Amino acid sequence: MDQAQQLRNVVKEKNIKKNPKIASDARVLTITSGKGGVGKSNLAVNLAIQLRKFGKRVIIFDADIGLANVEVMFGTNPNYNLNDMIYKGKSLKDIVSEGPMGVGFISGGSGIAGLNNLTAEQINLLLHNFSELDELADVIIIDTGAGISDSVLKFVANSPEVLLVTTPEPSSITDSYSLLKVLYQQPDFRPEQTKIQLVANKVLSVADGDALYDKLQLVVSKFLGGKLDYLGIVPMDMTLERAVRKQKVVSLEAPTSNAARAYGILADNLMHHEHKTLMMKKGISQFFSNLFSK
Repeated sequence: MDQAQQLRNVVKEKNIKKNPKIASDARVLTITSGKGGVGKSNLAVNLAIQLRKFGKRVIIFDADIGLANVEVMFGTNPNYNLNDMIYKGKSLKDIVSEGPMGVGFISGGSGIAGLNNLTAEQINLLLHNFSELDELADVIIIDTGAGISDSVLKFVANSPEVLLVTTPEPSSITDSYSLLKVLYQQPDFRPEQTKIQLVANKVLSVADGDALYDKLQLVVSKFLGGKLDYLGIVPMDMTLERAVRKQKVVSLEAPTSNAARAYGILADNLMHHEHKTLMMKKGISQFFSNLFSK
């Protein structure tokens, strides 16, 4: 029996053991961008806070290797990360830290870089632990690294929902298209199974956001034969910049600011379309099963 079949059997066994009346796999949202510095981690933490206001249990999985943006913004230093669970026997609850408003987060640390080199036993342990995560959260937000590294593409290609953060800067638009172009070339990417939504960040107006979406959607449709959906905008707001410098989350630091209200609208849009994603909602354990079995 090959490793891929072993992994499928592990997930199948876990699904059978679940009580269908009470079990509910978490909704997985993967946030990515074609380049750094466009507000990807800001979107992750602020969406998490706004979704908590809707009563959702949220956990952020920080998969950005070498950076600690989420924990810096939350002002929390985690004791353990994914590496400790894979190699040092720590449990899932050990590596889930608590941020503001009860938002949980997991630091990927250097463990993300070694995911492709895990043994079957380590992968089974990872799947076992992350099946528990499905029971702890309603929404899991994966904050990937920027660009087109193998790890980023793996996460994006296997995600049911992707939020692509882009700014009006020409380089950001170009890099976003480059990411999508390479993504469509991935053998494990199935466009019909992935909903990609654009978030237009640092725009001056709603019209600017619409124009940014139209421009990117046009090239995606023409050259990739794909579809890009539109989630909404986050306006240029100095209140957000000041909150970042203070290592604060603007949705908590200045909840009436333009940026905070925009994040609230994005969360509302996600909630409003939640019923349309139920068929795609497979949970984080299924996500990792797909990640390792291809």
